[in-house]
Amino acid sequence: MITLLDYGAGNVRSVINALERLGETVELVETGADIAKARRLVFPGVGNFGAMMRILSDKQLIEPLLSYLREDRPFFGICVALQALFESSEEAPDMPGLGFLPGTVKRFDTDLSVPHIGWNGYKARQPSRIFNDLNGNEKLYFVHSYYVDCEEEGAILTTTDYGTEFVSSVQKGNIIATQFHPEKSGRVGLKILKNFLDSTRESILPQNCPQTTKLAKRIIACLDVRSNDQGDLVVTKGDQYDVREKGDVRNLGKPVQLAEEYYQQGADEITFLNITAFRDFPLEDMPMIEVLRQTSKNVFVPLTIGGGIRDFTDRNGRTYSALEVASEYFRSGADKISIGSDAVLIVEEVLKTGKATGMSSIEQIARVYGNQAVVISVDPRRVYVDSPDAVKHHVIKSKFSGPNGEEYCWYQCTIKGGREGRDLDAVTLAKVCEELGAGEILLNCIDKDGTNSGFDLELINSVRDAVTIPVIASSGAGSAEHFLEVFLKTDAEAALAAGIFHRKEVPISEVKTYLQDTIEIRPV
Repeated sequence: MITLLDYGAGNVRSVINALERLGETVELVETGADIAKARRLVFPGVGNFGAMMRILSDKQLIEPLLSYLREDRPFFGICVALQALFESSEEAPDMPGLGFLPGTVKRFDTDLSVPHIGWNGYKARQPSRIFNDLNGNEKLYFVHSYYVDCEEEGAILTTTDYGTEFVSSVQKGNIIATQFHPEKSGRVGLKILKNFLDSTRESILPQNCPQTTKLAKRIIACLDVRSNDQGDLVVTKGDQYDVREKGDVRNLGKPVQLAEEYYQQGADEITFLNITAFRDFPLEDMPMIEVLRQTSKNVFVPLTIGGGIRDFTDRNGRTYSALEVASEYFRSGADKISIGSDAVLIVEEVLKTGKATGMSSIEQIARVYGNQAVVISVDPRRVYVDSPDAVKHHVIKSKFSGPNGEEYCWYQCTIKGGREGRDLDAVTLAKVCEELGAGEILLNCIDKDGTNSGFDLELINSVRDAVTIPVIASSGAGSAEHFLEVFLKTDAEAALAAGIFHRKEVPISEVKTYLQDTIEIRPV
């Protein structure tokens, strides 16, 4: 029996699924008494440090949790739960932590993108049973903007490099906590959890840890999901956003099955984009909810869900806020949510009024679940102009001439699946969304979609240079060479593809094999 401290925020479904995959039964904490009687306690922390500590206090769980820790009983903390062990955090200076370990939580101060999102390595400082069956050169999944500065050297289990060397896990007696997410670290993460659960495993020190760890470039599989004319959910793919062929919706497979296949092939993340407007469903019956629930049972890498993250009223007259919709997706297995058309409308309003309201879906979700949980999906198209002063937007000089010999262009944001252009450019959208609290940009390109001609490098560089959060390159991949090109010629942290994976033209494993000698990647 595993007792899981679910304080009500973020994706704990994946942790439960991982523990159940390992043959355990999970019981949720309801009161402090549940912590007191626990034999092994797992605490997955998600989102904002201050929000987490306030909820623990409101539920009167702090003293029972501290008593459990001081008694040196088996404990595994994940992500923000690691940070909770320390005295304070720059994320919420007025909210004290548990103070079980001396030290503070600091925000990354680096020229690298923040949040730190993706697969990185580790350097072991002391032996531990969680290292059994590991050799030290594995990659683990991180997603955070803050790190712990631990003042008790003997408690540091591993460190990782990202602009600075930070503490990526701690161990003090039977108390273990990691900044990385084992439940999202594939087979390696499952081994770590299994080793923690088995107290008879020998403590070892991995022999092949790198001297310096490096963040891997991510390869992401994207599944556009919609209902076909028969009402079944299928994975489809458009050419410049047109998903029909000879009048019928292209059917490239079932979403849950394909997601599992891509996980087995080595995908670093899976993204679901709901391109059907399931507007009249009660939230609990939303078809994509079940897709997430089923996928998260067998796929132990990050899952992003996009489409429909907005306020809506169902057929029963019940109104849901965007935050409620996002919350249901998180509870069903999503790690990040993607906001598309609504982000354009939100930014237009901010630019019109000159200020943020604090109540947009971007701001609300980031405030509760953390910046790293919000991805902005941008759908721009290239518009050529005669000069950089022709429009008020961010204009670049292009290597490619327009239809009338134009040397300049800007990237127009669109909504409604690319059907409606807006008076807003992609660079401005990305910058304002970062200010509102978004943690990542998914950068599509209508002109490149379905062309297999490679990513739009000019678009990617323009946006990447304008923001300090990670950028995912999307649209246009047709070969493994295109992934190499985008990583060599831009600073994008990840590259996403759909059609070439669905049609089995270029398997994910082939992309990674092609990249492995040149680009830092997570091994298949």
